[in-house]
Amino acid sequence: MAPRPTPSVRQRRFGAELRRLREAAGMSAPRAAELLGTDRTTISNVEAGRFGISEPRLRRLASIYECDNASLVDALAAMTGGRTRGWWDEYRGKIPPDFLDVSELEHYASSLRTLQMAHIPGVFQTEEHARALFDLYVPALPRLEVELRVAHRLSRHRVVEERAVPYTGLIHEAALRFQIGGRQTAKAQLNWLLAESERPNVTLLVIPLATEGFPMAGDTMMYVSASDSHLDTVEVDSPTGAVFFDSPTQLANFRRRLDLVEQVALNPEESRARILEIVGEL
Repeated sequence: MAPRPTPSVRQRRFGAELRRLREAAGMSAPRAAELLGTDRTTISNVEAGRFGISEPRLRRLASIYECDNASLVDALAAMTGGRTRGWWDEYRGKIPPDFLDVSELEHYASSLRTLQMAHIPGVFQTEEHARALFDLYVPALPRLEVELRVAHRLSRHRVVEERAVPYTGLIHEAALRFQIGGRQTAKAQLNWLLAESERPNVTLLVIPLATEGFPMAGDTMMYVSASDSHLDTVEVDSPTGAVFFDSPTQLANFRRRLDLVEQVALNPEESRARILEIVGEL
């Protein structure tokens, strides 16, 4: 099998979980390769996400590692085989790979939780808002790249529209008050957000300006739940691009922090009222 030149975050996530299963079994890569009937290089490449693996071999490895978590094994099995081309692949090599990794994680998620401090969640951004946002980059992006990024961002909306993935978005009130693109663009964006909040799979919660403090007050992040919680992934924005976390301790801490943030946020009805109030001020 030809190696993947640049494994996606999801592919690396698959390999990382196999490595954890092997290490939990106290088994070396050479011994695992011997029992699987392959070479150590294959095990290393699979664990790095550079090689794929068939479902029968995945289940054989799980047996070798004495993994008795049927839900996890089934979830891993669903990630095997040939890679299905996703809509985001149209943009490969044209926009930053982090954007594509986020799209792929969203597509396969069983649910999503996000925290936004200064921006409207990307899944719900209007075309005018997204374009105005990308036009703020320094140094300025080439016009073609701006349009490609806008098109990609709009396509992310299908995760809540077509796939109806359960989505909980925590949005700080400051993000709602920024008039990105001007007053009319900001007003249209907030009205779109109100309409999206009526979807049965979408819950939007506003963190009011008067809140004294809460965990992750300076972070923008997304918690991606998988069909088995062992395969969850967290993405955090940074000045140099997306950073991804997947260790059990990190995942548990992010879940706890998000739970604490939800406690200080307005409930869905109060959140809608606050957004309507801001719209009325524009």
